[in-house]
Amino acid sequence: MSALDDHELYGDPNPESVEMLAARKAALELLDLVLVRKQALDASLEKCEDFKSLPSRDKAFTRMIVSTTLRRLGQIDDLIEKCEERPGSVARNASLQNILRLGVAQIMFMNVPDHAAVDTSVRLADGLGMEKQKGFVNGVLRNIVRNGTELKERQDPALLNTPEWLLKTWIEDYGLKTAAQIATANLVEAPLDITVKDQSSLNYWGGTLNASSFPSGSLRKPSGGNVTSLQGFDDGMWWVQDASAAIPAGLFGDIEGKTVVDLCAAPGGKTAQLAAMGADVVAVDRSAQRMKRLSENLKRLRLDDKVETFIADGSVWRPKEPVDFVLCDAPCSATGTLRRHPDVAQLKSSRDIESLIQVQKRIL
Repeated sequence: MSALDDHELYGDPNPESVEMLAARKAALELLDLVLVRKQALDASLEKCEDFKSLPSRDKAFTRMIVSTTLRRLGQIDDLIEKCEERPGSVARNASLQNILRLGVAQIMFMNVPDHAAVDTSVRLADGLGMEKQKGFVNGVLRNIVRNGTELKERQDPALLNTPEWLLKTWIEDYGLKTAAQIATANLVEAPLDITVKDQSSLNYWGGTLNASSFPSGSLRKPSGGNVTSLQGFDDGMWWVQDASAAIPAGLFGDIEGKTVVDLCAAPGGKTAQLAAMGADVVAVDRSAQRMKRLSENLKRLRLDDKVETFIADGSVWRPKEPVDFVLCDAPCSATGTLRRHPDVAQLKSSRDIESLIQVQKRIL
């Protein structure tokens, strides 16, 4: 499903409404947190007050603007450079650059009326005290409206939107053709994968959520909309977990009554899965913030009584006594999750890979 198709699920706020500008203002703050302050998008969503105060429908719209901008950032910046009078000048002002990025994302990659994208971008600039830049914003985006489609047709999306170091690694590992296919696949938003707490009710939830089932026991539905508004979420009947991430826990077989340590456990998908399978789980992670999220998820799922948590470094933590099993999903670059986490492409570098290798060695 394309970004445009996804956006049709959310709709666009009334162009004359205050809510319309509020959604873009929150999107601008989120983009600043990711691209300027180098914070993960998931963490930014949790701390951005402007985003948290939005109605559910506008939250979904805001997330789509931000994720589309991050996913297509290389193309967007290329289009801006080709449509500004003095190429490269906008890059000297991060806020102005991000306003233009959001505007281009809506015009070129989302089903948003051109006038709404241009108008809100100009108003964002005005709200940030950029009175002198309003005409510039208007001019660049009007140029995008006129010439953007033709310019986009000449672009190489896989090349422009993938960090050079990462694309080079894929080419070395998989060859040019497969690397290009991976890069292209990352431009499409990931589907929503779900793990059901009671596997015997898999068919029921598949029908209720209009989701297809995997042989491994996961459900999959097209992404779009607000996850928390779906039936069964508040009641703790299921949780979001990639189908591939749900496979390891199943390899243990019958773990009813067994003690399992989930090392590097947060945000807790595998912890919940192990607990739902009947295990007594010891969840360990060094991030207090991520462990807080894990505990909240377990409480919603009513599995918290099956889990003991420790905030500790997995490379030095030891259980009080031997346990039956250990599941270790060691810290990684997350570059394999770009479809779901497009911010990773902007936050990770080749240096991170080397440092993570050492972390993995210590934990193992």
